[in-house]
Amino acid sequence: MTQVPAEAIRRAPDPWPELDCAAWRETAPTLRLMTQIVGKVRLRRFPRLNHCWTATLHVDARGLATGLMFHEGRGFEIRFDFLAGELVVEASDGARFALPLEARPIAQFYGALMDGLAGIGLGVEISGRPNEIADAIPFARDGAPRAYDGEAARRFWAALLSASRVFEEFRALFVGKASPPQFYWGSFDLAVTRFSGRAAPPHPGGAPNLPLAAMREAYSHEVFTAGFRPGCGGRGGAAFYCGAWPVPRRFAEAAVEPEAAFFSRKADEFILPYDRVRAAASPEASLTRFLQSAYEAAAGFGRWDRAALERHPHERP
Repeated sequence: MTQVPAEAIRRAPDPWPELDCAAWRETAPTLRLMTQIVGKVRLRRFPRLNHCWTATLHVDARGLATGLMFHEGRGFEIRFDFLAGELVVEASDGARFALPLEARPIAQFYGALMDGLAGIGLGVEISGRPNEIADAIPFARDGAPRAYDGEAARRFWAALLSASRVFEEFRALFVGKASPPQFYWGSFDLAVTRFSGRAAPPHPGGAPNLPLAAMREAYSHEVFTAGFRPGCGGRGGAAFYCGAWPVPRRFAEAAVEPEAAFFSRKADEFILPYDRVRAAASPEASLTRFLQSAYEAAAGFGRWDRAALERHPHERP
């Protein structure tokens, strides 16, 4: 039997790492802009999917990835490899290049990626302005110095891994339409969504630098969404959230577990701080209770056909 090298075991990430705001605060905005650039490449090179799923990135065994895309018959993908500290581009014909993930202006990162793609015949034009960021500076003109802490990025990814694992289990108990856990680079969060099957009222929009049509496409049908925001990048500390569109009447009054969960009137969603999950005897059980109790409140007050949409663990194929 092949033994796992001791060095590999030592490097295995803490499944629920501390997310130190001091280290993460300046890295988060940098990484958010980097993921937007890569996400916009996927947006151009992937067939349009419902509810803006075309644009999302996905958590994998080394970081965040676009998944397979195509250009003129060639397959390729882009990955943030947080273990190696690189952005890696690989094509189906063997072409490959990598950029170091490091502190540098966004304009330099943007130029290096666009030039690298063009150099291996995968050139693409993307929208050059960030989304969902107020007073956004176009990537090509963002020459300000930027911080990047590789260890902080690895801790962020390790937290995404654990959140994805619980989100996948939560998704598996729903037989209606549901999204996979997806990383939305505009809002910079990981989310999983369940659908009631009914059309929703038009969304009012409101996100900065995001077309109203995109918001209405994303929320065209009734949804319950659970997610994870890594925090410290201008939106407070790291936290899990649960919300619904449209927001059911009395949703805010629901008894959502665990006790540390609370309802945010500003966001119209329930919040559970990441540190409270991390400190629980079983973080997985604590997070699952949050997701399930918030869903039951939203689906109950929203009068979803739960009998047709859900299944119990023992009913899995």
